[in-house]
Amino acid sequence: MQSPTQYIVLASGNKGKLAEFAQMFTTYGIEVLPQNQFNVPDVAETGTTFVENAIIKARHAAEITGKPAIADDSGIEVDALQGQPGIYSARYSGIGASESSNYLKLLDALQGETQRAARFQCVLVYMRHAKDPTPIICQASWEGSINLAPQGEHGHGYDPVFIPQGFDCSAAELTAEQKNAHSHRGKALELLINAMKAQGVISAPSTGGQ
Repeated sequence: MQSPTQYIVLASGNKGKLAEFAQMFTTYGIEVLPQNQFNVPDVAETGTTFVENAIIKARHAAEITGKPAIADDSGIEVDALQGQPGIYSARYSGIGASESSNYLKLLDALQGETQRAARFQCVLVYMRHAKDPTPIICQASWEGSINLAPQGEHGHGYDPVFIPQGFDCSAAELTAEQKNAHSHRGKALELLINAMKAQGVISAPSTGGQ
């Protein structure tokens, strides 16, 4: 395999996200590095939308590292709750929130509610440098509904209570391959790769030797 010719910083220390991004970019000779490798601290997410928060995180990582950066901001929107938890998905149940305390609070908020339509949203931002005036922004969603109770052992976040459209099981019961093919992040990442190719940021992978 070729050594990487380019590096991109991921504005996250999440190992699952890092593995997902690394798998997509390694084909193009690009190594994705977590921001904590450069001692980049988390930045306050002061935006009111997924787009604003993703830009804040990408700019912060690019500014401190001096390298191009990718950030994502994602969460779940529930129609019956006027789009909540939305950008507050990771901290929905307050200080010290855990994945289970978040989705249990969501189930509690929907008690007796028959309208349970929901979707995961993901916004990805790529910034060439901290002052990039035209970052690449891609957004994708994953439609579904909120189950009456959690089920499944895989995935993370709200996956145990989210029933994806077209499935009769929770997102936490899907295989990694199924989830990557249908999820909001998988679709947004594919859009980002295509946009980066179109703008000449990355080139098509070489078909040469291993």
